[in-house]
Amino acid sequence: MLDDTDRRLLRHLQADPGQSVADLARTSGVAASRAYKRLERLQAMGVLKGQRAVIDWRALGYAVEVSLRVSLDKTEPRAFDEFIAVSREVPEVSEIQTFLGRVDVRLTVLARDMRHYQEIYRRRILTLPHIVDVEALMHVTTIKDVETLPL
Repeated sequence: MLDDTDRRLLRHLQADPGQSVADLARTSGVAASRAYKRLERLQAMGVLKGQRAVIDWRALGYAVEVSLRVSLDKTEPRAFDEFIAVSREVPEVSEIQTFLGRVDVRLTVLARDMRHYQEIYRRRILTLPHIVDVEALMHVTTIKDVETLPL
């Protein structure tokens, strides 16, 4: 599936996603036209899903991050779909993950401060459908946060 050239391009792209194709080609030791074609092929294969801006939400005044572990009413056939559809509409929810087990869904909620979080929790989270139980975990610090693979 991937050869050494693909892995080299992906390694350098992970290290510096904002670099130009010409710089990526140079650091990877391939011609720019070849790098461009390889990147297009990796996108077509679904390996490379795109690039995005990573915004530091703390720099924008959001000082509180809470992880909510939610258990849903499993006797309700549409519980997951309805819960997820409505939780997507909460602007302060930055991430939604689903699980198998006692915890069904994890939401990441960003707030300016504890007062703002409490308002979000009472007015938006507790009104979401099919909730059986919610456990809140206050984020203290991030030890490791990488999205790179050892290629």
